[in-house]
Amino acid sequence: MAKRAAPEVNAGSMADIAFLLLIFFLVTTTIEVDSGLNRKLPPIEETEPPIIKQKNIFTVLLNGNDDLLVEDETMELKDLRQAAIEFLDNGGDGSCDFCKGKKDPESSDNPGKAIISLKNERETTYKTYIAVQNELVAAYNVLRNNRAQALYGMSFTEMEANANDVNWPGNKTKLKDQIEQIKLDYPQKLSEVQ
Repeated sequence: MAKRAAPEVNAGSMADIAFLLLIFFLVTTTIEVDSGLNRKLPPIEETEPPIIKQKNIFTVLLNGNDDLLVEDETMELKDLRQAAIEFLDNGGDGSCDFCKGKKDPESSDNPGKAIISLKNERETTYKTYIAVQNELVAAYNVLRNNRAQALYGMSFTEMEANANDVNWPGNKTKLKDQIEQIKLDYPQKLSEVQ
């Protein structure tokens, strides 16, 4: 009796199919990008840390119930921005000629020395934490916009947008120098305490 030959499977195209599937999955896969807060860390310095007067620190505390305590007083989130602006723009020592604050000697000396300290507990919700961060950064933006408007006739936000616009017809070097001057006038010193 004759033996029957077993049918063979042509495996020559299997490598092609596997390669096409690999390409398909590489092309169609989406990679999620983590979002976070844009923060620039200060450079590491080997020198002694400067001595900071308590009156130059604006303390913001968030407890586990999302209650806001600013300078040892409860405060609503909607009032935080204005309180931070008043603290930053105080000009208590008279060295700030552009500050429009109350010049209270018990509050911050000038925007260069003023620091906002934010402390939260582990139970604080992320939503409230980000809302407080936004209000504090917005206080800096308001002051920077006002200063840029007074010096250069446009807001700080517009200046930054123009600096990033490739089609902006003006002098970008001069614009970047102006932006740096505004940042020097109102440096963003936001300390997050653990």
